[in-house]
Amino acid sequence: MALTKDQLITDIAEATDAPKATVRAVLEQLGEIVSDALENGSELTLPGIGKLKVGDRPARTGRNPQTGKAIEIAAKKVVKFVPAKALSDALN
Repeated sequence: MALTKDQLITDIAEATDAPKATVRAVLEQLGEIVSDALENGSELTLPGIGKLKVGDRPARTGRNPQTGKAIEIAAKKVVKFVPAKALSDALN
C-alpha cells in the first residue's frame, strides 16, 4: 500500500508535534526546492534517503502496442533516484 500525502503529513505532524498546516507547507516547499534544483541541473542529496539527479534518455524507436507500428520517441530528461547506503541496508 502506498503512503499518501495526507498520511505522510499526519505521520510527520504526530512525530514532531507540529500542526498539520505547518507540515503541509514545509512539504510543499520541499517539493518546490527539489524541482528548482533539478531544473537547474543540480543533484539533491536527502540524507539517509538517497540522491536525486537528472539523467538524459536518448531518442529511440518504439512500438505502438495497439497497432504494432513503429514510432519515434523523443529524447528527454528524467529524474533518477540513487538510494542511500543506509536505506539499502535497512531494506536488506
